[in-house]
Amino acid sequence: MISRVRVWLNRTYAENVFFMDQLRRNPSDRAVEIHATHGDPDSPVLAAADTAELEPEGLSPAGYVEYALDQCQRRGIDVFVPRLHQSAIVAHRADFEAVGTALLAPTPEGTAVFEDKATAYEAVSAVGVPVPPWWRVRTADELVCAVEKLEADGHKACFKPAAGAGGVGFRVITRGPFSLFHLNGFPGPYVQLDLVLDALRRAEEPVNWLVMPRLEEPEVSVDCLTGPDNRIRLAVGRTKKGRRRGFTLDERWLRPARLIAEGFGLYYLSNIQFRMYGDEPVLLDVNTRPAGGLHQLSLCGVNAPWAAVQLALGEDPGVIEPPFLGQDYAVVSGPKPVLPSVPVQREEADEVMLQAAVTAPVAVGSVEAAAEVLPL
Repeated sequence: MISRVRVWLNRTYAENVFFMDQLRRNPSDRAVEIHATHGDPDSPVLAAADTAELEPEGLSPAGYVEYALDQCQRRGIDVFVPRLHQSAIVAHRADFEAVGTALLAPTPEGTAVFEDKATAYEAVSAVGVPVPPWWRVRTADELVCAVEKLEADGHKACFKPAAGAGGVGFRVITRGPFSLFHLNGFPGPYVQLDLVLDALRRAEEPVNWLVMPRLEEPEVSVDCLTGPDNRIRLAVGRTKKGRRRGFTLDERWLRPARLIAEGFGLYYLSNIQFRMYGDEPVLLDVNTRPAGGLHQLSLCGVNAPWAAVQLALGEDPGVIEPPFLGQDYAVVSGPKPVLPSVPVQREEADEVMLQAAVTAPVAVGSVEAAAEVLPL
């Protein structure tokens, strides 16, 4: 009899409710149980899981590793998909293996390179991956110098934290004065240079920003599945241009993504993003974790989460070619249930009650957290 697979996702994005759905609907028809932990009691991933707990707050990275090892041992976790404190966790891969848990995460070296975007740009350009012009900025004077160089070449300057995830902290520099134009409609990414310089000069500590030209669409996000032998099993690009989304297998995007995933130990699931600098695709960012939109590959007949779990368990799925590329689509929000009460360190008997609460027909609350896809 084939045993169940127990998977744990820690403090992950709300969109990963779809990651969890795909694990349960795996083509191997294997029983999968999912454990989820989070700091937010209203996270929909807690409601979607078979068992759930609130994570303790204030743990150091080392303290979190101890907490994670205890979770894996106590819960019988077969595969752990870490997002929070990923770097600290992967440094203890052998300790997790000792308690019977495989980490669905890259090597320590891979996570270290891509924690800092400036370090990442230096590393990937050394192996032949094109990157945009960039400057690491810590002071007001350095920002002015970088902006002037970019503007002299006809570019709009933008900045973002050198260490950060998603679009947090991304801003586009403008020299236009603040006016009612900036108060119309929804807030945008534009910020006045004089306001930024004033904030920098009043700051108590230097910043750590990456300044670069604003890159053009399309944005192509390549989802990669790489084995611990550093060989790609799957690479599919998801395109974004305005509201429209699509898929691509164009080597302009896939080749540099393979170079990065295979060359830097990005085991299992990674997400490598590109945009256009003039007529050339250049690297935008590298995520050493599954992308929130990974589930969209199901429109191409691919179940990437399950293939990754198989690979982590030593059940190599081989090279995966999408049987087709799905039609263009748009992403919309939809409601997902949240728990009627806070899940606090539930024991086995309480987990049955939790599962009953999750599957009950009436939800106590909902959040606009899920990304559904609709054809265009």
